[in-house]
Amino acid sequence: MPDLNLLVTLDVLLTEGSVVGAARRLQLSASAMSRALARLREATGDPLLVRAGRGLVPTPRALELRDRVRQVVDDADAVLRPALKLDFATFARTFAIRSTEGFVETFGPALLARVAAEAPHVRLWFVPKLDKDSTLLRDGVVDLETGVTSKSMGPEIRTQGLFRDRFVAVVRKGHPLGRGKLTPERYASGDHVLVSRRGLEMAPVDHALEQLGLVRNGVVTVGGFGPAILLAGESDMIATVPERHTRSLWRGMHPLALPLDVPQFTISLFWHPRLDADPAHEWLRTVVVDVCRHDAW
Repeated sequence: MPDLNLLVTLDVLLTEGSVVGAARRLQLSASAMSRALARLREATGDPLLVRAGRGLVPTPRALELRDRVRQVVDDADAVLRPALKLDFATFARTFAIRSTEGFVETFGPALLARVAAEAPHVRLWFVPKLDKDSTLLRDGVVDLETGVTSKSMGPEIRTQGLFRDRFVAVVRKGHPLGRGKLTPERYASGDHVLVSRRGLEMAPVDHALEQLGLVRNGVVTVGGFGPAILLAGESDMIATVPERHTRSLWRGMHPLALPLDVPQFTISLFWHPRLDADPAHEWLRTVVVDVCRHDAW
């Protein structure tokens, strides 16, 4: 039977990248850690850490095992840890939530009110979401993330749907586009504020227009929904944004249903599986889901 204690040793070795550092963290002698590394090499059939100059670097096999070993160790720790019953009146912790523009403005007030009522010492840190990479979740930098599921996310990331949304065109009050029938041609020919993080993506709206042989008249590109809505509110330009996700940003403006067949999409909640069994994290997930699903619309 394999020695499962070696998994903890392997996790620390791959995290530290150093026999000395791993020995210090596990409170072992350097020679004992070297013997443990030898046993791991024999068990896995791979050197795992190899000399590079004065240090050690992981082999491709070690890199492949790192996240899997960390997950196994985290799961074992959760199984053996006594269940924690939280006293929300005294419980104190800061949670980081990563989201794109509009989420905090739309759902933040209700979310903060709910947290303050149930756990007054809990603090929230809202982190801007500039890409769809799940590294921050995997590394524990953020606790939760909201957005649309993408192929770039790690396969281990947990997902829960929050609400359905659709794209709408928002313009200033009194905008000419608000008068008369809005056709695909009228929509496409207007001056548009395009939203693109890298300036390269083709939005779902553009794919729908392409099927009709049309192209939006984009006059400026910005990196987020907030600047797009601000520019549209102060000009005759059109901003096309998620309706429910950003509604607090375009209050006082005129939303228009798109005259196009653009699929709706789901805004979801994401977290790393190592936090599945964490009672505090589970509570926060429930709060976010409740706020988003029952927020007035």
